[in-house]
Amino acid sequence: MRLQLITFGVAREVLGTRQVAWSFGGHTVGELKAELLARYPALASLRSLQIAVNEKFADDHHPLVESDEIALIPPMNGG
Repeated sequence: MRLQLITFGVAREVLGTRQVAWSFGGHTVGELKAELLARYPALASLRSLQIAVNEKFADDHHPLVESDEIALIPPMNGG
């Protein structure tokens, strides 16, 4: 399935782009996280990495469907 990934903050720095079309063989947010960590090990150094699916935060069990828009949201600094 193809997903549209949008990155923010340090996740953008790690992936090297703001948006990327991602070919994905899994079915859940948790499987997507595992694939991202395998391809981009630097993401594991983040204290947390939130995933939003179609502009709503999603847990690891959330199912994904073709053409979902996925946002990778790293920890935010206060200020």
